[in-house]
This record gives sequence, C-alpha cells and structure tokens, in this order.
Amino acid sequence: MTQTDFSDRHIGPSADDQSRMLAEIGFADLAALVGASVPAAIRSDADLDLPAALSEPAALRRLRELAAANTVKSSLIGLGYYGTITPGVILRNVLENPGWYTAYTPYQPEISQGRLEALLNFQTVVSDLTGVPTANASMLDEGTAAAEGMALALRATKRKEAGSFVIDADTFPQTVEVIKGRATPLGIDVVVADLSDGLPEGDIFGVLLQYPGMSGEVWDLKPVIEAAHARGAKVVVAADLLALTLLTPPGELGADIVVGSAQRFGVPFGFGGPHAGYMAVREELQRQLPGRLVGVSVDNEGRRAYRLALQTREQHIRREKATSNICTAQVLLAVMASMYAVYHGPDGLKAIAERVHRLTSAFARSIGDQEVEGFEVLNSAYFDTLTIALPGSAEAVVKHAADAGFNIRLVGPQIVAVSFDETVTQDDLQVLLEAFEQRAFRRAVVVSEPSDAIPAGLRRESAYLTHPVFHEHRSETSMLRYLRRLQDKDIALDRSMIPLGSCTMKLNSTTEMEPITWPEFANIHPFAPIEQAAGYVELIGELEGWLAEITGYARVSVQPNAGSQGELAGLLAVKGYHDSRGEGHRNVCLIPSSAHGTNAASAVMAGMKVVVVKCDDNGNVDLTDLHAKIDKHAADLSVIMVTYPSTHGVYEETIVDICASVHAAGGQVYVDGANLNALVGLARPGRFGADVSHLNLHKTFCIPHGGGGPGVGPVAVGEHLAPFLPNHPLRPEAGPETGVGPISAAPWGSAGILPIPWAYIAMMGPDGLTRATEVAILSANYLARRLSPHFPILYTGRNGLVAHECIADLRKITKDTGVTAEDVAKRLIDYGFHAPTLSFPVAGTLMIEPTESEDLAELDRFADAMIAIKAEIDRVASGEWDRDDNPLHNAPHTAETLLSADWKHPYSREEAAYPVASLREGKYWPPVGRIDGVYGDRNLVCSCPPPEAFED
Repeated sequence: MTQTDFSDRHIGPSADDQSRMLAEIGFADLAALVGASVPAAIRSDADLDLPAALSEPAALRRLRELAAANTVKSSLIGLGYYGTITPGVILRNVLENPGWYTAYTPYQPEISQGRLEALLNFQTVVSDLTGVPTANASMLDEGTAAAEGMALALRATKRKEAGSFVIDADTFPQTVEVIKGRATPLGIDVVVADLSDGLPEGDIFGVLLQYPGMSGEVWDLKPVIEAAHARGAKVVVAADLLALTLLTPPGELGADIVVGSAQRFGVPFGFGGPHAGYMAVREELQRQLPGRLVGVSVDNEGRRAYRLALQTREQHIRREKATSNICTAQVLLAVMASMYAVYHGPDGLKAIAERVHRLTSAFARSIGDQEVEGFEVLNSAYFDTLTIALPGSAEAVVKHAADAGFNIRLVGPQIVAVSFDETVTQDDLQVLLEAFEQRAFRRAVVVSEPSDAIPAGLRRESAYLTHPVFHEHRSETSMLRYLRRLQDKDIALDRSMIPLGSCTMKLNSTTEMEPITWPEFANIHPFAPIEQAAGYVELIGELEGWLAEITGYARVSVQPNAGSQGELAGLLAVKGYHDSRGEGHRNVCLIPSSAHGTNAASAVMAGMKVVVVKCDDNGNVDLTDLHAKIDKHAADLSVIMVTYPSTHGVYEETIVDICASVHAAGGQVYVDGANLNALVGLARPGRFGADVSHLNLHKTFCIPHGGGGPGVGPVAVGEHLAPFLPNHPLRPEAGPETGVGPISAAPWGSAGILPIPWAYIAMMGPDGLTRATEVAILSANYLARRLSPHFPILYTGRNGLVAHECIADLRKITKDTGVTAEDVAKRLIDYGFHAPTLSFPVAGTLMIEPTESEDLAELDRFADAMIAIKAEIDRVASGEWDRDDNPLHNAPHTAETLLSADWKHPYSREEAAYPVASLREGKYWPPVGRIDGVYGDRNLVCSCPPPEAFED
C-alpha cells in the first residue's frame, strides 16, 4: 500500500474480502453485482469528471494553501458571532475526540448516557441563564431558532387568523430575513418596527426582541412584553447567554420563548458555523417545543437514567403534523458549550462577562473623551457592543482598524459598531483607539471598578448554575476525567460499527477532521471582509462544483445547515419557480408513504398541501395510485418528493417513469438525497429525471454525526431552479439576487466543517468514490444473505438484491415468541453493538446499513451476533426460556445487575454477559438497564436534577 491509497484506508473490505463476499452472494465481481442490482435506466453513461485522487499528505498541503489564503484578524463585528477561547481540554477531548464526534443521535439511550448527560447540562445552562424552565437539547442556529420561535408563538395562540409577527428593528438582520423567509409561505405578515416606543397597531400574535440589541443597547423589555401579553401575543426574546450572567434574564421580564446561540461558549467562528442554537420555553409550552428534549426516566432496576423525552413529536413519526422539520440538531457543539460552562462554572462565566464589559466600558470612556471632538458613543446602556458616531468617514475608520488587525462593523456613513469579547486585551484597546483617532500619544482608559453602563433595574440578582456539576471540575485533571467518564458510557464509531439504516455511519478519517481546528478556518467571522475569506470562498466553490458533478445538477448551495433545511430550501426553490411562471397556485406535494418524515413536515413549512401516495407490497411506489393522484391534482401539482433508493433500501425500477409522469403534469421532482451513498459514481439524480435534491454531507460525505449534529444539507438544483437558491442579506456572493432569502443564519451555513467533505472527495477521487458505492452495495447484500436464513429480509429489488441497506423483519418472530425488535436492539448492546434503526420505516423491523468502511471481520462479528440472538429467540420459542424472563427481554444487562446476590433468572450470568467468547477480550458494559420510556414522557425533568434526586 502506498500513500496514494486513501480509498483503501476508507473502504473496509480488502480485495480478498470482497472476493469472499461476492462469492457468498453469487457474483464474480463488483461490476456484475452492480449490473444486477442498479437499474440500467438510471445508470450514468460517463465517469465522474473530478480531479484525480490526492494522497493524504497532498490533500493536507492543498488545504494548507487554502487556509493560508484566509486572513485571521480580531473580528469585533458582533451580530451574534463573537471571539471565544476554547479550553484546550475541551478542544482535544471533545471536538477532536472520535469518542464524541462519531456518536449517533441518542435514540438508544442505554448506550448514550454520556452524551445525554452532557446535553442535560446544556439544557440546564440555557434554562438557568434565560430564567425559563424548559430548554431543548439545541437548535441549528440563532436565526432558525427565532423562526421556530415565531412558529411556536403562532401555535400557542391558537388563532384561526394569524395576524402579524412584530420584530424589533434592533434585531440582527440575518435573523429578520430568516424569519421572513419562513413566514412568507405560511402567509404570516412580518412587521419590523422600533419597539422602544411601544407596539404598532394591528392584530399581533407574536413579538421578537433582541437582548441586547444589534446596536448593543440594553433596555427594559418588560413594558413591551406586558403590552404584547395584554393583546394576546407571545413574546420571543433572542438573548446572548454570556450577557445573561449580568443582565436580568428574559424569563424574569416575562418572555414566553427565549432563543439564541451558545457560540460564544467556547465554539469558534468557523465562518458561520456550526454552532448550537437554543430555545427555552415556559412550562405550558414544553410539549409544543420543537427539537429534542433530554429528560430523566428510570431503568428496569429503578436506576435514574436519561433519555430523549417526547420522542413521538419527532418528524419521522408525526410527518405533516410535526411541529418542525428539525432532524439534525447541533449536539457536538452543544456538548462543547455545556462543557465550557462546566469548566468555568458560574463564577468563571461571570468573571469573563465582567471583564468583557469592563473593556467595553473602557473603550467607551476612551473614545468619548472630549479631548477629541466628534466621537460619540450612541448607547445609553450596553453590555459588550458600542455604536459610535464619528467626526469623519466611517469607511476610513473601518479600514484603519483593519490595517491594525481588527474587523469592526460599518453601520452608516459616519457610524460604526464594535463588539468586544473574551479574546480582547487591554493592549488591543490601545491599538484600536489609535486606529480610530489616528494618533498614538493618548492612552486608553483603564476601568477596574464596576461599570454603570447596565441600568440598576436590569442587573441580574438571581442565581444560576447552582447544580454541583458546575462547581466540581475547576482543575483540568478533574475536567479530563469527567469527560472520559461520560465518554466511556457510550457506544460510538470508535468502539464498534453503527449499523443504522438510512444514516450511513461510516469512517470520518482523521485527515478529513484535522483542518477544522486550524485557526485559518476556525477563526474567520462569517461577515468579515470577503477578501479575508478567499480560501474559504475557493474551497466552497470547488466543493459545490464537485457536488454538482456527482449529482448531475447545475448548481449547489451549501447554506442549509441540516438535511431538513436543505429540504425546505429545495421546496422553496420549486415554489419560487412556479411563482415566476404565474403558477403560484401549484401547491400539492405528493409524498410516498415510505418517505422520510421530514419530507412531509418540510412541505407543510413551504406552504404546500401533502398528498400521500401508497406503496405496494414490495415497498415500491404504487404506480396506479400515483397516476390517480397525479390526475386528481394535475392542475395544482407542485412537486413529488421521492427518496432514492427508497427508504426501504431498494432501487425502484420505475423512478424514471415516475419523474416523467410528474413532469408531464407540470410538476417538479424532488429526490431526497439521504441515500445518495448508494448512487455516487453510478447514477446522478439530476440526469435521470430529478429537478432538485438535498444532500446529507453528514452521511454520504463523511461529516461526523457528533451525537446528533453537526450536519450540512446542501441543496442541488437544475438550471431552471438555480435563480431560486438561498441568498443572504449581508453577503451578495452567497446566492442569486433572485433567491428565496436565507435558510440559515450564516451565508454558507456550517462552513467550518466543509473542509471535511472537501478532503473526502479530494482523497477518494472519482474511482474511489465509485468503488465506495459499489462496496456499500456489496456489504449490504452480504449481510442480507447471511441474515436471511434467520431473519426474513422484508424488501428486495431486482434479482432479490438490496441497495445499501436491508430491513430484517421480526414481526412473525414477535407474534410467535413475544420477542420484539426492541428486545433484539437492546440485546445487541450486550454483544457490544449499537442497534440498527428500530421500527423505521416499518414497525417491528430493524433497518441495517453496514456502509463501505466496515471490514469483513466487523461485518461477520455483527452477523454472528444477530445469528446468536436468533438462537436465543429459538430457546424462548421452544419453552427453554420463559417468555417474560429471558436475556432478550431483560437486556441490556449492567455489571451491577450481574453482580447482585439474588440472581434468579433461568439463564446464567455468563449467558447474559458473555453470549459469545470474544466479548471476554473487550466487553462494553452498559451503565443502565432497559429504560422506561413511558415514565420519562409522563415525568419530564429537563434540567439537572437536584443532588437529593440521586439519593437512595
């Protein structure tokens, strides 16, 4: 093997392994397998036109060149993005640690207790600082959180006629535009007004206030909140968490919903993301709260245990009745932010905030010195941001500051704004002052005493972060051990394969991951002058071009920061296209019953009417029903959303005909790119009939899942839809002038992690990408063949083959023995595995996706575990083991349970703990037993329980 063979490092099965696997399923080579499984009608007629594969060293050299083209300055621009210092112990042991970044969404809570505790800490931080009792486990960013806040306010007021949503004029511009983009398809009227003098006239269902405001102004929101409540409206406050260590929390001022970003809690700029947004709500709104909520339940031995609460709200289940289309959250970044709070504690956070405020006050006093006329601080009260009137050209001052190493914000011809953060020093103030005044002889004021820039009535008096976890880990040694203790509770990709169907949990290589923490990528503000981000612009341009080539579309936008956001962007592009042709009445979205639940939720958010198309007994779209629905809705047909290969893991033979039929009726075709892992190099959706797709870079293109995010969900479109891609109010370069507005708060979404898919594509090259797809198909069919004598495979395509995943059907087993798919999922934990996808898309089944990066030994280890579990089921079926007291029903088994003195089960401790001999070499011990989901949903506890709760 040479250094050029990255694809051989990424693809698990060796050439010899592949030969053995092919022989098992009866094919001579990969070409024969692909020819037998992938319909000829969709096959590409040309190889991928991509650069030849780079070696790992060459890819890093090229990324170094791109990084060097960026210019890192101290960005004091603000607008929701601030310089921050990531503690080294968190940088190395969370962000750079595969034990954290390769974990999956904690749908199997027994093997997710570490990340669930970290997320509970995050919820506690948000709840405590905002003064609102119930917080979720992260949102995508501040702008989209505010848009979700608007939607929640509308639901909560239960109005037949929406009325208006009013936004204070001192709100971040990207937030305003994201909200407008969400409001338009729902028919909501958005009013932007200066609310310092009160609310405008008219029927209002909701109000959004920024706290502190974009200008930096801190003012008493209580009168406006009370006036809104008097008119039956809900109030959303977008708040800065660091400021809330000093300011009266919004909950105490009467806010119903509080949103924002946790970015400045140790998460770098990353040219706009990824960052953890947040949302907190009053108790009466908690069951309508979008996103994920970590709560406290108990396991089968009565131990306290964490789980995702209210999972039935998830869009996979609720579909068009979902409260949101959120799928990916920002778990990895929420974990970082929560650990920043754990490490610093309440006193440390307050000290950081006080220091930032003192430096801001020092600059305000310095620049307002009457020795130099014409400089005036326009804020009457502030935390960290000053708006300053100048005696001369603001553009000149911005340039002088940039020459001195600082980016500041241009507000008007003679007005600038400066936002200070924890990275700023007293020496920086001196340099910045000289840049403003263009003279070097006057010293900046030093402020050591408390500032009076926060009104006495708005100074925080209530306590926060009182739970012991925020007081116990001051030393790095203690913090290091806490992180390790949580990590050891979980199963992530560094421990075993994660065979989740539809989720493509594959290798996230170290070389791909390494560049994201380089300062030249991590420390660029999203609104820094574009010439300072030249390397980013080039990288993004190359990546978008490569993704367009891979998918066969004309244009790609990487702005959507999750698959759900990509879906919405694609549907809004379709809506914009129809509107431009005078066919705005087209609003029907056809969705097969097998589709991802986010599809229906996204369609509703885009203002469309969902019409479900049946699937036949083989899991394919029922063409008879499809044509009937097309005929019925032809005049109003907007789009069909089809997942391909299907959610059932099958290449449907009729996809080209489906596309043609919808086009003939004037509709567009949306192919959900969740399963693109089975198409890359073999077929291009943009060439076989689709008009638009979103792509999951956190699936097919190796961005790690991070326990439930970050994700990136670019939208790819045909030439006719390109004018309707997302754009951005602060970045004309980020999208077409005719675009639909921003989908995410940042111009290029989660740009900070785009070096990962860039590196993956660059190092795999066209041949490696194609071979990865072929091996993904091979691995899925190998597992299907090994498992089929023991568990029926529910759906297959041509020649009895599957695509990149297969569904094991346990429904008859359950009927005959009482052993459920959930029992098998939990028993797999005892074997050291994360379970496959449970009961989706079909209840009572397990959807299995091995990916191309698992080697044959691991595939066989998983197959052997499943076959051994089937043998255990047979012992239940024969009556040897009791239906209600057997290793499957009682799984998973904790060490504490196995060591108890009163073991009374009809199977041995050894059978429970070591069902196969290999487990004695490296056993994963689950920290808790089977968790009671019903108890957790009925007894919501969504912030750190008090210490007394853990007493016996």
